Amino acid sequence: MTPIISVANLSKTYGSGFRALNDINLEIRRGEIFALLGPNGAGKTTLISIICGIANLSAGKVTVDGHDINADYRAARSLIGLVPQELHTDAFESVWATVSFSRGLFGKPKNPAHIEKVLKDLSLWDKKDAKIVTLSGGMKRRVMIAKALSHEPQVLFLDEPTAGVDVELRKGMWEVVRALQAKGVTIILTTHYIEEAEEMADRIGVINKGEIILVEDKAGLMQKLGKKRLKLYLQQKVEAIPPALAPYHLELSGSGCELTYNYDTKGERTGITSLLSDLRNAGIRISDLDTSQSSLEDIFVSLVRAP
Repeated sequence: MTPIISVANLSKTYGSGFRALNDINLEIRRGEIFALLGPNGAGKTTLISIICGIANLSAGKVTVDGHDINADYRAARSLIGLVPQELHTDAFESVWATVSFSRGLFGKPKNPAHIEKVLKDLSLWDKKDAKIVTLSGGMKRRVMIAKALSHEPQVLFLDEPTAGVDVELRKGMWEVVRALQAKGVTIILTTHYIEEAEEMADRIGVINKGEIILVEDKAGLMQKLGKKRLKLYLQQKVEAIPPALAPYHLELSGSGCELTYNYDTKGERTGITSLLSDLRNAGIRISDLDTSQSSLEDIFVSLVRAP
């Protein structure tokens, strides 16, 4: 399937000489939810701004559904809805007026039925006549999404969409995002909430220091890089891990009453059997144990810390 967004050899260098993006190559599949993760200053917002036509690229090429963002700017931009990090709305306009105005900016004819549906989908219908200035931060964020959807885009960029939004509203937005995907909208999400990517995304991209360091299906990423963790609860406190157990790289916690062992599920041997035997030989008795899979956050941290 032809990707809906194609980024080839994209670089961005500012006048100061700072290179914000370095030779980015990325393809976004039609209809997927793609999460772009990275620490502050990694280049996430710069990349989105270039694709959306807000910033100029220094080198490379970007197409949206086959339309070059430079040579065919209007066609490319009309396919995109953008919800930026910062809230930019006319504070004294009504919700209805500001969303309707956004549709007009793209040359779309008036369509009150579509605007009504968007507002209802985002639980904003009862606020349609309210001035933006009277809304909560979470409601203002929903208005930004409504504005981005007003012209019926095929691609929706959500740049930190739930920053400053309470947990209930965040869950509500996840439901909206899933509904949009079900209708065929492609969604690119940047977020600091790793659980958001873990919950929502089909694929994960990690950007660090202006370079894409990984793009992977979420399930494949979890399987490839995720490790399992065995937590051992001790019958008696130990002051230090015996030298004989050093090869297992155990972590002592819980005031000396817990040991943690990390192992690779894809390895030929997990080492658990020999670990339990060596613990017995060292006089350490276990009262209980449990296992857990490393989270996407654990994987992300290990990736961006890697040299």
